[in-house]
Amino acid sequence: MAKINVKDTEITIISVEERDYISLTDMANAKESESRAADIIKNWIRTRYTLEFLGTWEQINNPNFKVVEFDHFKMQAGLPSFVLSVSEWIEKTNAIGIIVRKGKYGGTYAHKDIAFEFGSAISVPFKLYLITEFQRLKEEEQKQLGWTAKRELAKLNYHIHTDAIKHNLIPQELSPTQTSIIYANEADVLNVALFGITAKQWREANPDLKGNIRDYATINELICLSNMENLNAVFINEKIPQKERLIKLNKIAIQQMSILQDVEKRKLLK
Repeated sequence: MAKINVKDTEITIISVEERDYISLTDMANAKESESRAADIIKNWIRTRYTLEFLGTWEQINNPNFKVVEFDHFKMQAGLPSFVLSVSEWIEKTNAIGIIVRKGKYGGTYAHKDIAFEFGSAISVPFKLYLITEFQRLKEEEQKQLGWTAKRELAKLNYHIHTDAIKHNLIPQELSPTQTSIIYANEADVLNVALFGITAKQWREANPDLKGNIRDYATINELICLSNMENLNAVFINEKIPQKERLIKLNKIAIQQMSILQDVEKRKLLK
């Protein structure tokens, strides 16, 4: 669940089968008081234009949509006596584009395509602001997803890295304490090569921060770290001494970070 703010109105967005559904109830509250939200939605759904839009959307996206029932509603649309509720629309036509939820975040929700169309019933500016804020939310989610993916990649490569250490640097019959010291030293080879300090030095310099030095790394640093972990695993397999590996990795870190920074600058200039 997520929320966006459109013209001082907080609007809830939920995910239904990996599709975004926006609260029509919240949107309607931007036009009238909360007690009138249901009436606004009911008046909107009973118009011929809305029914044609909903019916077309369902026929495109819903193989189980009951077209015969839809045609029945469409024939009545526009008549003074015609009344249609969201629940009746869903029940009679097996529609999936609009849903009704109960509970804490209850209300009427619609697929984003339909919600954007409903935005016109509030006002044209509201619809445009809604689309803008929704797109901004999706962009932020993509950025966060990218950061998480890089972080997970770094973790995965760390396992490859530590496996190489186990097979090449750890003698037989070492105690767990001894092996942990070797792992820590190897992790610090990467830390020093990239960040210039060990994990312990970072913790001592940042006693109020939670996590570790890598949790506060930039995307570029995580990319570089991921590459360095792979290369260090290769260097370990080749039995290159730690001191030589540190020098090599430091040069690689400088080179890769310079390239990544240059890429960022070119993006900003576009």
